[in-house]
Parts: sequence; structure tokens; C-alpha cells
Amino acid sequence: MSKKKNDFSPNEFVVYPAHGVGKIVSIETQEVAGFELEMFVIAFEKDKMTLRVPTHKATDVGMRALATPDVVNHALKTLRGKAKVKKAMWSRRAQEYEQKINSGDLIAIAEVVRDLHRQDDQREQSYSERQLYEAALERLTREFAAVAGDGEQAAVDQIESVLVGRAA
Repeated sequence: MSKKKNDFSPNEFVVYPAHGVGKIVSIETQEVAGFELEMFVIAFEKDKMTLRVPTHKATDVGMRALATPDVVNHALKTLRGKAKVKKAMWSRRAQEYEQKINSGDLIAIAEVVRDLHRQDDQREQSYSERQLYEAALERLTREFAAVAGDGEQAAVDQIESVLVGRAA
């Protein structure tokens, strides 16, 4: 079910693929090259960033409503799964992880968190692995928190308990 531009409204949380969860602050009209263009103004509080997205392009660029509780449950189930680490070179895997994170797809992001999560007794993570893991974890946490409406710490605790509790 694709959302039409009018289905997004101010004060609603949305997910923008390359930046994660943001909040529509307003809808404004700007003149661009002599044309009136209606824009969603989206604030990403954590990144202290504001994005303007033409309303008619919102769904084309992958902007979407927050995940439903069903999708969040599916993401949690994904986190519980066994890490799938491909034998490909790190540069190729890193590229895949990056694409998954920037896809805005909650399940794909959960896969990255699952695959890069390390228990204390496991081998060390490289700097780039940790960067990707933290980026994915942050996206997952923010969306879980926005869906549940009960703050990021609760989301962090929920995700960590799943990761720590799963089969090593």
C-alpha cells in the first residue's frame, strides 16, 4: 500500500532511507526555477539536520511511514536469528551492509545489526565493522523508539536483551 503525498502530515514521524527517522515539521511552498513546489520540511533532531523533500517525490525517494508493530516484531525475530556472515571480502560485505542501512528497510537494518553484533567473548571488531554496526543499531533504535513512543533507552534495552539472549 503506497502512501500518497497527502498521507504524510506535520508532526508525523517518517523514515527517510538515507537518514532514518525524522519528523515532518511543516509543509511549505517554495519557488524553484519559477515553479511553485510543495515541500515536506523534515527535522532529524539527533543529527541537527533539516531536509526539504518535494511532496510529489516523497514516495519515489523511499520516504515511508514508521514501521507497523508487525514489522517491528519481524525485525526482532530477525535479530534473534543466527548471524549470517558471508565469506566475501570485507570491502564487498561492507558495501552490502551500507546499502542495507541506507535502504530504510527495517528488516535489512536488523540483519546488519544481527550479523555485526559481537558477544564479549567473540573476536574483536574492526573500526569499520563497529562504525557500520553502530549506524545500523542507531537506525533500528530510533525507529523502535518512535513506533513504541517510549524513548530510545527502552528501545536500546529491548534490542540488547534480544541480542544477548540469542544463541551464540
